[in-house]
Parts: sequence; C-alpha cells; structure tokens
Amino acid sequence: MLPLAYSNVGAQYAFYLVLGMFGASEWSIRYRSRINRGGTQRDRGSLYVVILASVLGVAAAFVFAYDMRGAGISVARWPIFVIGLAIVLLGVALRQWAVLSLGKFFTVQVRVRSDQTVVDTGPYRWVRHPSYTAVIMSFVGMGVALENWLSLAVLVVVPTIGLVIRIRVEERALLEALGEPYRQFSASRARLIPKVW
Repeated sequence: MLPLAYSNVGAQYAFYLVLGMFGASEWSIRYRSRINRGGTQRDRGSLYVVILASVLGVAAAFVFAYDMRGAGISVARWPIFVIGLAIVLLGVALRQWAVLSLGKFFTVQVRVRSDQTVVDTGPYRWVRHPSYTAVIMSFVGMGVALENWLSLAVLVVVPTIGLVIRIRVEERALLEALGEPYRQFSASRARLIPKVW
C-alpha cells in the first residue's frame, strides 16, 4: 500500500510543506553557523559523514516507501501520518531551541573557541546533544509519516550512525578544549536520550 504522502494530494501538500519547513530550518541554522564561524576547527570530516548518512537514509526511506509496500502500515493511516508530521515539527523546534541556547558557540562544523564555556541551559539541562536528538526526532517523524516500517527503520538507523560518529569527534574536541567543566557536564547527563544514552 502506497503511503498517503504518495497517494493523497492533501497529504502530499502537507508532507512536502513540513519537509520544506525542515529544510528551511536547516538552512537558517547553516546561515547562523557562518556568522559564528571562528575558533579552531576540529571537525575531522564528521560533518560530511552526517550529511552522507542523512542523505542515504532519506533516499532509502523514500525508495522503500514506494517499492516495499508490504512493509507499509495499513491501520490508522491518517492519525499515523499526522503524528509523523507533528514529530518532524517538534524536532525542528527542539533543534532551533538548542541552537539558540548555544548562541555564539554554535557552528555546524566542530569548532572550539578560546572564550568557549559549557552551556547547560535550555535543552542542554537534560542531554549533551539535544540538537542531534532533534535531528533524529525529525527523521523518525518522516519515517512515521511515510507509513512504512522499513522507511522508519532506515531513517532511525542510518542517520543515527552518522551522528554517533559525529558525537565521538565533538566530545573529544570539547573535552580537550574545556577540560574538567565539560567532564562534569558529561557525567551528569546522557548524550541523546535522558537516562538512556
């Protein structure tokens, strides 16, 4: 069974409107990062790993939703579709909140500034990397809205692999640059999901 995002005109408009909002949010974040550019870059190519994993996950999810119809979710299709879109938007809102909380320290590449401090306000009160939690939420929402178990699985697994690689690079750079304050911050909260990991 084709997902509503492929087979219903109203659902198509809603789906692509929400994806457009996700894209516009990411563009605004990249723009803000250019303004904040400074400090020492310690990215080690991890940004490209995240981009590649995200593109591969999204592309595979769209193909699976169309070609693997046997993995489609056939019950409560409209509620599931709407819940998926809501999750995408919650992810967008959380990511914007995380970026605003970091302020001048936010960049899309891993960079460390000489005046950098540990930020533990906003969503950083609960997890170390709420911005990445938000990205995963948005991908989960896309998978739910595509109403296909395989699409959902690939959108959870593939981008998350890229983000875990990125987290390892970022945490190493922050620990080297900020030392004990970052060690204490890390010891008091999970990376992505409170009390899980």
